[in-house]
Amino acid sequence: MADQWQEAFDHAVAVARKAGKVVRDALQNEVKVMHKSSSVDLVTKTDQKVEKLIIASVKEKFPTHSFIGEESVAEGHKCELTDNPTWIIDPIDGTTNFVHGFPFIAVSIGFAVKKELEFGVVYSCVEDKMYTGQRGKGAYCDGVQLNVSALKGEWKQFSEMNVKQEERKTKNKNNVGNFATLV
Repeated sequence: MADQWQEAFDHAVAVARKAGKVVRDALQNEVKVMHKSSSVDLVTKTDQKVEKLIIASVKEKFPTHSFIGEESVAEGHKCELTDNPTWIIDPIDGTTNFVHGFPFIAVSIGFAVKKELEFGVVYSCVEDKMYTGQRGKGAYCDGVQLNVSALKGEWKQFSEMNVKQEERKTKNKNNVGNFATLV
């Protein structure tokens, strides 16, 4: 049986690449910074432009779908996850990095139906790496399946301990790691 959301998934990958090009091009220019809810909650014209590009592209192909966009919500649009197919968009995941010219930024797109995630796409635009995950199909980087470690015994415990230490050191969450919830 064919995956009923494959067309949406393929479109998400394509539009993430398009959006990533806009982000890369913007990195070559001066970035104008604005603030949302506080002095540390940043938004740029590029965030807004990329979100509008993604939403317009998806609306053209899937006019009945809903959207939750980080910048749209900040502007006052309703943030509501319903049973309707919903695209969840962070146009520049890592805006602070983007503002400072650090290459650790991505275009992140999630897709939920009946309040359950079906797939996610994270395009690391500077690295040109596409991370994807689909419900029941695993997670991939540029088409190569990502796997959990096969470490056992003491090495596994050491590895887990090291990961927990790193988690305490950095309180930032990485959306790529969230793909584990899809599989």
